[in-house]
Amino acid sequence: MKPLFFFLMLFFWGTLPAQQVIKVACVGNSVTAGWGLQNPGQESYPAQLQHLLGNGYAVKNFGHSGATLLKKGHNPYYRTAAFQQLLSFRPQIAIIHLGLNDTDPRNYPNYRDDFIPDYNWLIDTLKKQNPQIKIFICRLTPIFTGHSRFLSSTNEWYNDLQKKIEQVAAVRKLPLLDLNEPLHNRPDLFPDVATLHPNVEGAAMLAQTVYKHISGNFGGLQLPLAFTDNMVLQQEQPIRFWGIANAFQTVSVRFGHQLKTTRAGFNGKWQLIFSARKASTRPEIIEIKSTHRSILLKNILIGDVWLCSGQSNMYFSVRESTGGDSLIRKADSTQPLRLLKLTPFAETNNRSWTASELSKANSLDFFSGSWQPHRSEAVASFSAVGYVFAQKIQQEEKVPVGIIEIAVGGSPLISWVSRNALQNNPLFEPALNNWRQSDYIMQWCRERANVNLANAQNKLQRHPYEPAYNFEAAIEKLSPFPVKGILWYQGESDAENAALYEKLFPVFVADWRAWWRQNLPFYYVQLSSINRPSWNYFRDVQRKSLNVIPNAGMAVSSDLGDSSDVHYKNKIPVGLRLARLALTQTYHRDGLPAGPLFQTMKRINNTVEISFRYANGLHASNNKDITGFKILTNEGVFVPTQARAHQDKIYISIPRHLKAIAIAYGWEPFTRANLVNKEQLPASTFLEYFK
Repeated sequence: MKPLFFFLMLFFWGTLPAQQVIKVACVGNSVTAGWGLQNPGQESYPAQLQHLLGNGYAVKNFGHSGATLLKKGHNPYYRTAAFQQLLSFRPQIAIIHLGLNDTDPRNYPNYRDDFIPDYNWLIDTLKKQNPQIKIFICRLTPIFTGHSRFLSSTNEWYNDLQKKIEQVAAVRKLPLLDLNEPLHNRPDLFPDVATLHPNVEGAAMLAQTVYKHISGNFGGLQLPLAFTDNMVLQQEQPIRFWGIANAFQTVSVRFGHQLKTTRAGFNGKWQLIFSARKASTRPEIIEIKSTHRSILLKNILIGDVWLCSGQSNMYFSVRESTGGDSLIRKADSTQPLRLLKLTPFAETNNRSWTASELSKANSLDFFSGSWQPHRSEAVASFSAVGYVFAQKIQQEEKVPVGIIEIAVGGSPLISWVSRNALQNNPLFEPALNNWRQSDYIMQWCRERANVNLANAQNKLQRHPYEPAYNFEAAIEKLSPFPVKGILWYQGESDAENAALYEKLFPVFVADWRAWWRQNLPFYYVQLSSINRPSWNYFRDVQRKSLNVIPNAGMAVSSDLGDSSDVHYKNKIPVGLRLARLALTQTYHRDGLPAGPLFQTMKRINNTVEISFRYANGLHASNNKDITGFKILTNEGVFVPTQARAHQDKIYISIPRHLKAIAIAYGWEPFTRANLVNKEQLPASTFLEYFK
């Protein structure tokens, strides 16, 4: 018998059974039985669990395909031969994974109130056979959105049953074994039409999960993605350390003059929380220890942490940017500025990925990086927009600043939204199915993904353009590492469907804020100018998003765009404009946060008066006539018109022969409209109709 298991059984279960061989019963439905596997006797999760546990255990598979936990269900487990065999087996350990089939319309609507009593009946029946039995209650493995009833019923009923299972475990004081967690973000392992049954690799992950909980061996002390040397911890928020250790191991964290200890739970998870602290430029050491391992994190600062994310214009490096050479030369490691670039394992450029890259993408082991001091080599490869922002905040606020970059060239917005947010939204749930042929994803993105995945053998191969992928591979692993706020530069890969983006963007922002459990400041960049149809419409949708997303700001970049290159070179002004938003709205500095934003307009006879937010000192950027305004007529024609600024408002005269229905500004994909305020910040594109 393994020493660790011996210890765990004494600590957690009480007296060990006298037998040398411990009998383990895997109770369940088709997932347990191994439905769809070529050789369930060798490939099902109970069979693989037997291999992991070894000769000290006898693992038996008591799965019955289609079984319901409900005794009045269409195929109740207690009436099956597997159940009778289970009772005869008299196991010392039972792993109960039932409930998936109870989401069937024949079962849940009629007998939902029986689910908890019937679960308790099963537990009591097993305990009568063996009062010393140790029972694990399992959260259900996932049902993915390809299921035929997912939207109509299954998803809602499935979520309700998960809560009922958690309630059973809590009331009966039984360990809750989460079989959803290891597979909830792995649809590539569920190739069956019903999207219920994991393949061999998925069964192996279930076996590993059960093995860890039985043995207590979770691989020892491990820390989340963002915990490395040189990191910055968010000031004025509780400082939270968390991770994995072997079950019930003591974990200690020494931070400053404080030492705190805890025990990992039976699921290996642990957490320690230290009081919030003010910013400090004095480097500190954090020592995290468990029974057999010690991790020393060095050169730690406390300050403000910002996350910058998006697609290629956020990924665009300091090295590539106009003026970047000077920024790289001036990088000084004594300046309290730290950078964490989470780099994709494979670029989404125009080539087919290797087998290793495809495997990394499927396993979600796709981003890597560690905190780096403020040195030239780290600065050179970092996001130019993110770096300039961070440097400006550090210089102005005089506190350490940490900036985290997670960006993927060409990635659509939907790839950054959590699976949970998408599948619980009827408008966006269909996007999760057959995404490489879906109009939820722009054609260019689908074509590039097809190039990258040309060598893929798995028809469900993962990719960073897939809905929810970047969230699952990066953001889910990073959150809830505390941050001050979020910077976002993305939309080029969604510009062809502005109407859809308008609905998804608020969902996305709310989703991230929910994961961080904070109403985080959210500052984003409006797309630049380029000769691509629809970009003016898209910029206007981004502007309108400010009306529905609180605690947000938008930096205009239309004046910087290149007519033929989506990657215009001068990113320094964009970073500075984002910094201005943060300094005025988050740090409450005086000044204008952004360029003129349309507020209201009224028509008096043939004169239109337009009011703006941030309108102080309205004028033309080149000190010439103001250009960029147009009148939209009732015949659908945009007619250029003159505009004049007076007392921080714009006035337009409408010719008597025109029947105007709207006023537009900067209403071309590529525009050099020139309205700015006293800070030389450009006005946003807009189209507004008369009321």
